Amino acid sequence: MANLSPELEKARREIVKMASGYGLDFFDTIFEMVTYDQMNQFAAFGGFPVRYPHWRFGMEYEKLSRGYEYGLSKIYEMVINTDPCYAYLMEGNMLVDQKLVIAHVLGHCDFFKNNKWFSKTNRKMMDVMANHATRVRRYMDRYGQDTVEDFIDLCLSIENLIDRHSVYSGVQSAAEIVEPTPEPILFKSDKPYMDKYINPPDWIQAQENRIAEERANSTRKFPTQPEKDVLLFLTKYAPLENWQQDVMSMIRDESYYFAPQGMTKTMNEGWASYWHSTMMTQQILTDAEVIDYADHHSGTTYMGPQSYNPYKVGIELMRDIEERWNKGRFGREWEECDSFEERNNWDKKTGLGRQKIFEVRRDYNDVTFIDTFLNEDFCVRHKLFVYKYNKRTKQFEVDTRDFKAIKQQLLFHMTNFGQPIIEVADANFENRGELMLKHVWEGIDLQPDYMADTMKNVFKIWSRPVNLVTVMDKEEKLFRYDGKEFQDFSIKDLPKGEQNEDTEKKSS
Repeated sequence: MANLSPELEKARREIVKMASGYGLDFFDTIFEMVTYDQMNQFAAFGGFPVRYPHWRFGMEYEKLSRGYEYGLSKIYEMVINTDPCYAYLMEGNMLVDQKLVIAHVLGHCDFFKNNKWFSKTNRKMMDVMANHATRVRRYMDRYGQDTVEDFIDLCLSIENLIDRHSVYSGVQSAAEIVEPTPEPILFKSDKPYMDKYINPPDWIQAQENRIAEERANSTRKFPTQPEKDVLLFLTKYAPLENWQQDVMSMIRDESYYFAPQGMTKTMNEGWASYWHSTMMTQQILTDAEVIDYADHHSGTTYMGPQSYNPYKVGIELMRDIEERWNKGRFGREWEECDSFEERNNWDKKTGLGRQKIFEVRRDYNDVTFIDTFLNEDFCVRHKLFVYKYNKRTKQFEVDTRDFKAIKQQLLFHMTNFGQPIIEVADANFENRGELMLKHVWEGIDLQPDYMADTMKNVFKIWSRPVNLVTVMDKEEKLFRYDGKEFQDFSIKDLPKGEQNEDTEKKSS
């Protein structure tokens, strides 16, 4: 591979052969040796050095550089989900660290290639990113850097408002459904000179007037169903210039590319950690490298009492699944056994563990992974409890050991990455061309400052007042921004259609 030392290249070849022997199936992987400064640059761009220019990436680079200089953080590896995969190794790392990273990267590459949630991603994203960068630079040359960068700011503030599951369901987005425009009824005649008699102009004009009047008086909402892909909806229906539509579509494409990584963070890191641990301890390590490996591996998988480490939870849950299926601790007989001693000594020697974790790697994402395989025994052994901060003692303390509450909180933070779900409810609210958004409230209120800033940005894109329905302080409310001020309305328990006629108005 490119610019690897002979010693490291030999290790790479051995580890690739070893990984294939374990059954891992991955795209060709190109390893590049980079300096710490280059690593920080690539990481700031999300792993794509060819990405479009924007101040956000520079800010991220400064944060990463300072973290490295002050000894607060260090990036050991980075791998990109493409075909072929690109992976970066940092100069100056110990050989044992480089071997660990190569094994870890191959685990990621196997996951990228075989996990169903990555099946819809663009494997040529490096080329796509480069193309995006070229187009953005052209727009900057034509319209000015500040103009284009300001619009990118607006798009990035709502880049998470996509429908992450739409690419798997095959369900057509409401923004893609275009209803046919009504046309006047015309009678056909085999004799052209008869047209003016069977389709008189006055009759055609009367039909056109009726269609226009019906369109003006129509109370039917658009979209007819809530639209989860807000970015797509705005791209198609907001009053944007062509270059703005193009830029927004680029941001949307990149959001969909990165979505599976957020949907499988625990599984992906757990799978890669499982395999680097397996290969390092069984075949790769020399006696002289054991201590350094143990030190660095334990640092990666350490999890404090009030934190969540996807590396730790992922690898331990993979190991737990493997052990349970090796010993036959699944199925009706296992579930119905209520003897502690019998369950503790249960071992049917089924040997299905390795097969099972490959199946899990293929089919699951973080939500289904945790929901299916996290059990109470696992939570107790790994001290997965719900914590809260005690202001009196100034310490985090266990709030509950209730397994259902623990699992529910984990699943909540993994669903939609813990971010609010916003939908387009009506693009012609109250027949005034205003945009109505709806927050799918699931027990946690929106942060008022973030909500206000986002509504301001959406207003700049939509160019008309923006409304948002949500629950705030246990009360259903409608917030409105008209470009000058915010207002909020307390929505009473009224039938749909009347909620906006009898509201309690309060300026905010």
